[in-house]
Amino acid sequence: MSSTELPESVAATAAGPRVSTVRVAEGERLRPVTLPGLTLNVRYRPSGRTGLPPALYVHGLGGSSQNWSALMPLLEDIVDGEAVDLPGFGDSPPPEDGNYSLTAHARAVIRLLDAGERGPVHLIGNSLGGAVATRVAAVRPDLVRTLTLVSPALPELRAQRGAWPTALLALPGVASLFTRLTRDWTAEQRVRGVLGLCYGDPGRVTDEGFRNAVEEMERRLRLPYFWDATARSARGIVDAYTLGGQHGLWRQAERVLAPTLLVYGGRDQLVSFRMARRAAAAFRDSRLLALPDAGHVAMMEYPETVAQAVRELIGGGGGRGAVDVAGGEGVDGMVGVDGIDDNDGS
Repeated sequence: MSSTELPESVAATAAGPRVSTVRVAEGERLRPVTLPGLTLNVRYRPSGRTGLPPALYVHGLGGSSQNWSALMPLLEDIVDGEAVDLPGFGDSPPPEDGNYSLTAHARAVIRLLDAGERGPVHLIGNSLGGAVATRVAAVRPDLVRTLTLVSPALPELRAQRGAWPTALLALPGVASLFTRLTRDWTAEQRVRGVLGLCYGDPGRVTDEGFRNAVEEMERRLRLPYFWDATARSARGIVDAYTLGGQHGLWRQAERVLAPTLLVYGGRDQLVSFRMARRAAAAFRDSRLLALPDAGHVAMMEYPETVAQAVRELIGGGGGRGAVDVAGGEGVDGMVGVDGIDDNDGS
């Protein structure tokens, strides 16, 4: 899931033996992309259609390419979509240099796109993936046709209480403390905690979806590096939040040229719904989809609604300042080579 997941043990940075294969939904395939110092797992859906524009989906902290399995089939008739596992997540091993900064994740996405010569793409990101996608779109506009951000992890002065554990991961020794405190937690307990944090209504998760999430949690807890990758990536987010000037994420949002769809949930416990206004003002060609009943992962909670908004974005519908509200009244008065510097604080 796209959130902080508590550890079973503090992980090593080095890749260990593969513990099991990741789940692949019907119609999906996986393929590795090997780059110097980096291997990325890519999830895709083979199609007989040719000539479709490419799309790339980027997951959030603690998530994986599986986070897009509900949305991808709803868009496969208009885009040739791929979902990447960021380094150290899903089925991608850790990077050889151990760098999990926001810049490193953005550079991994850029290298993937450059290597496959797939740009410009329709770039879609959630949470951490939204921050990564923002940086990619700002520094490499040639790679991005449109940008869709679902609860993007952009800096907030008053962070949501649910996001505090992510910030705490940036502190030395916190992962070890969590290890001791949660040693006896079962995978089911961990998954229920994640769902409660990420979903506006955890009851929307089916029994099958819950079983699949528990299975994936059990797999992750056996990975020797998963918790380390999560903690270091969380530290990378916190570091990126402290940057000002041209490296600041809000400044980079203002530089994005691509038409941008912003999706915010009224029940999001990790990214405040009040940030929707600021984001809509920052991105120069933006439109906003406000989902008052959604949490942090709207593409998993309301995939049909998000898919329709993406279709309209790709088709050129709407325009700057357009507000679409699904589900009733909103909040805060709203109705219903790679071009990246290494100076990111890491």
